[in-house]
Amino acid sequence: MTRPHTKPSLPSKDDLLAFIGQQSGKIGTREIARAFGLKNADRATLKRMLRELADEGRVERRRKKLHHPGTLPPVVVTDITARDADGELIALPTEWDEAEHGPAPKIRVRIPRRARPNEVAGVGDRALLRVEESGEKDDPIRHTGRVIKLIDRARQRVLGIFRAAPGGGGRLAPIDKKQLGHELSIPAGAGADARDGDLVAVEVAPRRRGFGLASARVTEKLGSLASERAVSLIAIHAHSIPHVFPAAATAEAQAAKPARLAGREDWRALALVTIDPGDAKDHDDAVYAARDGDPNNAGGFVISVAIADVSHYVRPGSALDREALVRGNSVYFPDRVVPMLPERISNDLCSLRPGEDRAALAVRLVVGADGRKRSHSFHRVLMRSAARLSYVQAQAAVDGWPDETTGPLLASILEPLYSAYRTVKRARDARAPLDLDLPERKIVLTAHNTVDRVMTPERLDAHRLIEEFMILANVAAAETLERARVPLIYRVHDEPDPERVNALREFLQSLDISLPKAGALRAEQFNRILERVKGRDVEKLVNEVVLRTQAQAEYAAENYGHFGLNLRRYAHFTSPIRRYADLIVHRGLIRAVRLGDGGLPQEQDVAALGEIGAQISAAERRAMKAERETFDRLLAHFLADRIGATFEGHISGATRAGLFVKLDDTGADGFVPARTIGADYFRYHEDRHALIGARSGETHRLGDRVTVRLIEAAPVAGALRFELLSEGRYNDARRRAKRERAAHAQSANRAQRQRMRKR
Repeated sequence: MTRPHTKPSLPSKDDLLAFIGQQSGKIGTREIARAFGLKNADRATLKRMLRELADEGRVERRRKKLHHPGTLPPVVVTDITARDADGELIALPTEWDEAEHGPAPKIRVRIPRRARPNEVAGVGDRALLRVEESGEKDDPIRHTGRVIKLIDRARQRVLGIFRAAPGGGGRLAPIDKKQLGHELSIPAGAGADARDGDLVAVEVAPRRRGFGLASARVTEKLGSLASERAVSLIAIHAHSIPHVFPAAATAEAQAAKPARLAGREDWRALALVTIDPGDAKDHDDAVYAARDGDPNNAGGFVISVAIADVSHYVRPGSALDREALVRGNSVYFPDRVVPMLPERISNDLCSLRPGEDRAALAVRLVVGADGRKRSHSFHRVLMRSAARLSYVQAQAAVDGWPDETTGPLLASILEPLYSAYRTVKRARDARAPLDLDLPERKIVLTAHNTVDRVMTPERLDAHRLIEEFMILANVAAAETLERARVPLIYRVHDEPDPERVNALREFLQSLDISLPKAGALRAEQFNRILERVKGRDVEKLVNEVVLRTQAQAEYAAENYGHFGLNLRRYAHFTSPIRRYADLIVHRGLIRAVRLGDGGLPQEQDVAALGEIGAQISAAERRAMKAERETFDRLLAHFLADRIGATFEGHISGATRAGLFVKLDDTGADGFVPARTIGADYFRYHEDRHALIGARSGETHRLGDRVTVRLIEAAPVAGALRFELLSEGRYNDARRRAKRERAAHAQSANRAQRQRMRKR
């Protein structure tokens, strides 16, 4: 009698093995049955055949997926465990039987060129990878993988506040409730001498069956939260920002020697000056301007921009280079900086100090009387800064208040710089880049690292001068690399998403402002809207909403322009001390113009730079989030002793859950729950960005001025909760009267209830 699994309609075991080995997607009973056209009646036999193959060790079943034993399936769950010598992530399959198949194969994780945040992994993460075999026999790591989805972000290491218990041990209150929504138990002897209130990092023990809290062991004490200095540590550790340099990178930095004149042009006689914030520690750009002596360019200028030659000290593939790529950029907190490069490089050899010889990569820009760039050239030079100036210092000198430093420089250096800026500004105004007016607030700390005050630095022409000269240099860098056909990392900024633009259009209609639907969208259209609201109560609001409409700038190897600056091509060239993208552009220019050693390697093609662009874009977003969270935590810390105080502010966001309010004096953001607003039921109206009372019509809209009382401050979470004291607006007198009648009736009912209780 023929066994069922040998019927012609069923595949043989060899057929099944061949089919499983050829597939790149999910393989299970359903997929096999569909591929061989099996009926439901045959599936029981198919399952039995697969069980027999598994019993024979010829296939393995993991998470209901089948594949050959000892090999990796096309899609596999992995744990990212380390980085190799080149800084690339290394992953291991989560489920692997070493006793039967030997050591688990390593997988080199590739970053997609246009990676989204959920595709950029880090050490300690669990990720779903699509895996391919490289086929290179000499490579000890024969598998590469791309992240499909991050399953879990480094949950084993948790940050929190240690709460000591009598008799030893204690509990951990986690910082990030999304990462871990419950407390952890710290057994006696596992606290590493942490004190009550200390910020600590713990390693979570595997959860055992049964009741009670999961346990953990303190692995690192990060400081006491009694000091605001611990607040930035929270962000550094919560976002896994690398802050300790590997020994190899430190050794390379310490061994570096100052550059010599050999192979460089001598620009030491040119009176270049640095103009930076007053508290800047590194100075990587210097400028000089003079009227063009060419009679064919009457009224024009020659502007020189010199940038620290980081590429001389940080060579491709070196330990410094690998660590700089991992960091991506420097991260700035009110109390500290986490630099991309060691201080020996960033604050010493590459800081353009006055009177000291420094290596630089420079660009000479020739602009016409109309402010447009006519030509440019790049040079590798040795320079000597004539002075180190602050923005305020330079502006004061030009405005008639020179000091001992700026007085001798006023006629020969500062006035030509400002004249060149006024000329360049003509072209800038004609180009009409996006002109948002959203000044950034700055937290000023005391000598003891506590918050002293929050200030908004004045926006000066000195700031604009440096910005415009840097933009000119960045454009020149992109143009030079394109002409030489050398790959580069562009700084790109896409057009706003159409859905966001439609939402902005609906919002502006509520302010009687129209945004045309037809034609290509340009930054100039947004500028006209911003000009219309200048000086009005809604000016700040409209600037914020327009900003939210914009796409986020990023780094990419493919160019799709910079919408905000209204430029066709743009690359970051002017800050290689603090941005890895600029270092790549420097190397590209050295290769393109043949300026010596340290150029971009030939193997770093468009594809390789695309992956680097994705990686450093993710690092930039990480830094921005960490900086923003630290700002919020510091302000919550600052306001924690002002519970019950009232503040003026404006509604900065509206959701179904309530209103977000930004305070005027500090810029702190807090939340007003919808359930606490008045006696009405408030519904969220997305098209109007408002909460509107169902009965009264009372409206609280994005941008409205409000008075609030501080009810709660949570410094660790960076959260503030407010009570709304001011009433909203009404659409007409009838709704106001209706609200007043409702309030009167409610008051009368309360009085009646009180009288009944007295009886």
